Amino acid sequence: MNESRKVIFITDGDEHAKQAVEMVASEIGGRCISHSWGNPTPVSGEELVEMILSTPSEPVLVMFDDCGYRYEGPGEQAMRVVATHPQIVVLGAIAVASATHSCEWTKVDISITRYGELTEYGVDKDGVSDMEIGRINGDTVYILDQLDIPFIVGIGDIGKMAGQDTLKRGCPVTKQAVNLILERSGYRESS
Repeated sequence: MNESRKVIFITDGDEHAKQAVEMVASEIGGRCISHSWGNPTPVSGEELVEMILSTPSEPVLVMFDDCGYRYEGPGEQAMRVVATHPQIVVLGAIAVASATHSCEWTKVDISITRYGELTEYGVDKDGVSDMEIGRINGDTVYILDQLDIPFIVGIGDIGKMAGQDTLKRGCPVTKQAVNLILERSGYRESS
């Protein structure tokens, strides 16, 4: 099988993130690799590549989580393997803010507040605009700057954000971030 798969990375893997990402994937007609959830990511990059390539539809949403490991933890190790695989086309990444103690950060192209407003500033875990332009703090974001990811969107804690991104509300911020990546990548025009 030489087909490639278009993928969106999501730097969160807790239960709330899993439920939100599954819902959004279903709504956009894509797939979520549900086995990628866990804190930290429980499967290897090689296993994730196999799962991604066996999905019947795309885009494929994949979660990565380091559980607060400083620098390159299990989620980021898996992300590196997936990102560098020749059959994987990374459309973008959703960099999820956290109140991490390890002080990892990454550059973001744009952020979305918990109210769905686009901002050049980073956002915090609650989805509130931060003080720094184009930068977000999180626990699985250290590697993003080292990978060839064309578009990175910063958001608060998936499925939460002070109640603004819950399943009951339809996870609007997470869905907006995915749709923004699809729009900016030209995915919809090419499919």
